Amino acid sequence: MPVSIINSWYQREGYIKSMADLISKELESFSEPAEAMIFFSAHGVPLSYVEDAGDPYKDQMEECIFLIMKELKSRGINNEHTLAYQSRVGPVQWLKPYTDEVLVELGQKGVKSLLAVPVSFVSEHIETLEEIDMEYRELALESGIENWGRVPALGCTPSFITDLADAVIEAVPLATAMSTPQTTSEVADHDPVRYAIKMFFGSFLAFILFFSPMIMAFRNT
Repeated sequence: MPVSIINSWYQREGYIKSMADLISKELESFSEPAEAMIFFSAHGVPLSYVEDAGDPYKDQMEECIFLIMKELKSRGINNEHTLAYQSRVGPVQWLKPYTDEVLVELGQKGVKSLLAVPVSFVSEHIETLEEIDMEYRELALESGIENWGRVPALGCTPSFITDLADAVIEAVPLATAMSTPQTTSEVADHDPVRYAIKMFFGSFLAFILFFSPMIMAFRNT
């Protein structure tokens, strides 16, 4: 079956503009939009994935933020911004800086208005509705941040869905047949000599199994 793989879409114009649309709209809810810190919170991964396994996630995430901010600046939005990583679990080190630690630092530095942007999340779920909206919001307010806002996940935003559809359409001409390695038995079935040997010994074994009860019964009489 023909298959085409879309390796990434974080840099696609439709995605970038969709994110910029949501951010600019949410900034309007602040009494002083230009003073709000745009806080990108991305899902983290263990540091070993990046440093040892060579996962490009960190570089892609940073480029994604750069492109979103570039789009916002083209619209006259020049707010300060930062990127941090959330949702770490276990004892191993994950990508830094950590969202919870950065929120505390921003509060200590005197940031009063903050707009949280769940980037790398495309739908609402526990890591946005509970982790960001409840845990991080509470932490931010406790740390001195007074005005909190949060950009919704893209979900089924028409411009985002249209861009994903365009990505699929663009990838269709590149589709190629995906082959799967043949098993030893499949190779044997396509080799006439091996197939004949296989059938001979299979038939011989079936003959022995079929007639062995009769032979044993004959010997016992």
